[in-house]
Amino acid sequence: MEYIIAEEQNNTGIITLNRPAALNAVCLDMLKEIAAQVELYGQDEGIGAIILRGSDKAFAAGIDLNEINDRKEEKQRFLDEYTQAFERIRKCKKPIIAAIAGYALGIGCELALACDILLAADNARFGQPEITLGCIAGFGGIPMLTHAVGKAKAMEMVLTGRAMTAEEAERAGLVSRIVPLPDLFEEARITAEKIASMPAEAVVLAKDSVNHAQNAGLDDGIGYDARNSRICLSSQDFAESLQAFIEKRPPNFRNR
Repeated sequence: MEYIIAEEQNNTGIITLNRPAALNAVCLDMLKEIAAQVELYGQDEGIGAIILRGSDKAFAAGIDLNEINDRKEEKQRFLDEYTQAFERIRKCKKPIIAAIAGYALGIGCELALACDILLAADNARFGQPEITLGCIAGFGGIPMLTHAVGKAKAMEMVLTGRAMTAEEAERAGLVSRIVPLPDLFEEARITAEKIASMPAEAVVLAKDSVNHAQNAGLDDGIGYDARNSRICLSSQDFAESLQAFIEKRPPNFRNR
């Protein structure tokens, strides 16, 4: 892999964007590498959660404009490939934790929004500055941002290109919480390992229910949640957790 570093710690898959000289500007091959690695971790029964991170200066500072310029003659096919790579990332059934330090701008912000839990360092900056180049976010960023922070704030960011600080992002509900920069990866790792320690089927169904609730009406979301809950209640792991509670011992989950 040329643009990312992939490693595993305990039950966590860790993907690090690795274009430091370009502030992790996203090129198509980088996004494809991320998507492929997410899929590999998604299929690995030994991995319960995934961390996606950049550097201390930049999670991802935007799209690689040089590449966009070089491939402008094949623009539509090129952009379709970006869209397909994003879909591969979003379809991962396992939780993805974005550990965001520094700039998460343009496609970098969209990449963060494609994750499930966003932990922000105190130096993080979020924005969709595409309007300053005469275009708009094209890979799901606008609807995801609007879902996260509401119409008014999303409209301002998209129409002016203004970046949001970590503090504002937390107040708006864009990120789960703010972590001091030196502690960011450790907090992401602790969160990922906590998730990975849970019964795997319940984690998958919980993520599925939250995503469905966000993207559907309330009544439909309640019914969908009830369906997934019944699946959990009939699992061997749930029965084991009850027995462990009665016997006052830690549960022995088998992901069944």
